[in-house]
Amino acid sequence: MLKILVACANGAGTSLMMKMRVEKATKDLGVKVQTIHHCSLSEGKSAATQYDVVFCPLNFVNMFDDVAKKGIAICGMKNVLSDKEAQELLINSGLVEKNK
Repeated sequence: MLKILVACANGAGTSLMMKMRVEKATKDLGVKVQTIHHCSLSEGKSAATQYDVVFCPLNFVNMFDDVAKKGIAICGMKNVLSDKEAQELLINSGLVEKNK
């Protein structure tokens, strides 16, 4: 089961919108999810290693470079309101087939 973290600058509006997109994407793809948590970037950076994949706005991806080196998938979204983009990022992470 997949553990997903969604982070944005303040952990309020954008991360909540991304969380809803990611929830829909996981349901549409039939991915088993243990948890989807949304938070601020500062919380996300310290907690990211406890998750399988991190979603954030594209311009913040580099903040998770250290986490990516540990094998955590980092998915930067260009359009945080796009269901299609959330699905594509999940598929490209390689975690979909492992968690069906």
